[in-house]
Amino acid sequence: MQCFYIMCSAVQICLAHFKHMTYPSYGDVYSIFIGPKPAVIINGMKAIKEAMVTKASDFAGRPQDLFVNDVTKSKGVILADYGSSWREHRRFALMTLRNFGLGKNLMEDRIHEEIKYTVSTLEKSIGKTMSPQVMFHNAASNIICQVLFARRYEYDNALIKVIVRCFTENSKIANGPWAMLYDSFPLIRYLPLPFMKAFKNTVENLVNEFIREHKKTRVPGEPRDFVDCYLDELEKRGDDGSSFSEDRICLYALDLHFAGTDTTSNTLLTGFLYLMNYPHVQERCQREIDRVLEGKDRVSFEDRHNMPYVQAVIHEIQRVANTVPLSVFHCTTKDTELMGYSIPKGTMIIENLTSVLSEEGQWKFPHEFNPENFLDDKGEFVKPEAFMPFSAGPRVCLGEGLARMELFLIMVTLLRKFKFIWPEDAGEPDFTPVYGVTLTPKPYRMKVQLRTPQ
Repeated sequence: MQCFYIMCSAVQICLAHFKHMTYPSYGDVYSIFIGPKPAVIINGMKAIKEAMVTKASDFAGRPQDLFVNDVTKSKGVILADYGSSWREHRRFALMTLRNFGLGKNLMEDRIHEEIKYTVSTLEKSIGKTMSPQVMFHNAASNIICQVLFARRYEYDNALIKVIVRCFTENSKIANGPWAMLYDSFPLIRYLPLPFMKAFKNTVENLVNEFIREHKKTRVPGEPRDFVDCYLDELEKRGDDGSSFSEDRICLYALDLHFAGTDTTSNTLLTGFLYLMNYPHVQERCQREIDRVLEGKDRVSFEDRHNMPYVQAVIHEIQRVANTVPLSVFHCTTKDTELMGYSIPKGTMIIENLTSVLSEEGQWKFPHEFNPENFLDDKGEFVKPEAFMPFSAGPRVCLGEGLARMELFLIMVTLLRKFKFIWPEDAGEPDFTPVYGVTLTPKPYRMKVQLRTPQ
């Protein structure tokens, strides 16, 4: 197994350097040092499936000594280490999402309610150009907010701005020199660093507001949202020694909010960037949508089974968007082996999802945008085994089901009503993403036209 020594923050390395150090140049498995810490990069479907599925428990840990862990205290579910606390909270999150409509008509209704605001925003821009970044971010944010807090927020709401700013600023820090020093020199974390205090104060304010309001207005046993469910669970458990505690609520909710907002909004932005620049793909989607939805007021998630081409396009958008190219870092929970290599307990594991989503031999057109990657010879939708934008195994993204429903309902509704055009004065499109905690398309503008009723 080849080994490299690099002094840099984990995120910086992955995003700035790995594109020149990737599979197949260095093989399925190779190691690096991030400062003094060993890490192993896993490339290709075979190696990633062996680690994340076949030997899932060996690779299900999370590093607990990085900047992001200390800032969030690892009290959510995404960054929590593998163990009983993580299992309890992941099970609770999945149960709560199901109870609040995931996979049911209730969730569809919530998504459609938010789509009305998106449609209204676009209608105000008909015949003009507009920037869709804030619109898509707010739509995704409000959908998850309805599950978490039983409310939606106007797009200029101060609380939402605080949440977004909180994560945006800390994402910048996580990719910058502070995190590089913080992760490489453990003694620095004992200093009273200003960003730690700022995040702590912001989170504490949110905790106080959310919990105070919900405690005043909730009816025990009749939960309205995720926070109520958590408070009910706390009362039910009492002092049973479980990992559920009041100080986890806000970080847990923010964890889910960030995961449910950033990736979905960035995928939508990527999708419409490509649809404008591949107008024949947009038009074919619209023909299929018009045919399937003829006589219907709105699209249903079940309609996806009759829209193979639209399904293929949405999945291809997810593949090329590659919003979390290195997933969330894992950690080995015991001494183990992978592809014949010995890996000690506590080693940081970085799964290079980019290597799978563009792997030669797994895709018909691995290096270009082409919905044929998800269509068989008969034009039916097929999902290749290498499609894993949400990772795989027990730590697969919690919001995968919600994201699928959001992407389908939003994109079909908007494509049915509007035509999206790349502005004539916008120059050549730049498909190169902005690197960060997630990959984000560079800001762009779109021209919106109302479609003729079909």
